[in-house]
Amino acid sequence: MWGLDPAAWQAVILSLKVSAVAMLASLPLGILTAYALARWRFPGHGLLNGLVHLPLVLPPVVTGYLLLLAFGTQGPVGAFLERFGIVFAFRWTGAALAAAIMGFPLMVRAIRLSIEAVDPKLEQAAATLGAPRLRVFLTVTLPLILPGILAGMVLAFAKAMGEFGATITFVSNIPGQTQTLPSAIYAFLQVPGAEPQAARLVLIAVAVAMGALILSEWLSRAIARRVAGA
Repeated sequence: MWGLDPAAWQAVILSLKVSAVAMLASLPLGILTAYALARWRFPGHGLLNGLVHLPLVLPPVVTGYLLLLAFGTQGPVGAFLERFGIVFAFRWTGAALAAAIMGFPLMVRAIRLSIEAVDPKLEQAAATLGAPRLRVFLTVTLPLILPGILAGMVLAFAKAMGEFGATITFVSNIPGQTQTLPSAIYAFLQVPGAEPQAARLVLIAVAVAMGALILSEWLSRAIARRVAGA
């Protein structure tokens, strides 16, 4: 189909799987982190903000190398998790971990901005009526920030789809196991005469990214209209 060989389709499917897992797995922590940065003031607030955004300024290869040091089978975290049969290095799960870390800053920033746009007086009014903090968040804050959450999810998904440096450093480029779409494009470009295959994968990457953005915009507008009419 579309002139792609089975190995190329494997890379596309794996990229979609890795991106979806990375986005969904990081979402709860992303919401919590964004809320903490937007609403709470505590010692180390600036440090947390810096750590969250560190993957944006570090070279992706450095991030991948740090992941390999920490989560490799000889690393402190990786060696501990291996006792329970959990291995990230040179596995597709490691690609999802790398993609989640690289997309996390974009997710947190989008959600944080949406939380900061919510008038705190609305939350305070609900709290004065006796509602617990969690209920205030679920019934007042969450519906208002849903467009921001969707934007953060799409940004994280798109970043995961395009992630290359950290992924290839941490899990290598193993066809059928860790070879994602960007890695497959890179591999095809190294083979004389394989440029058409690379070009087809590029078109697929653009189509998926545009589709995700259009869907996010439609959902955000639909949710905003529903909230406004509530």
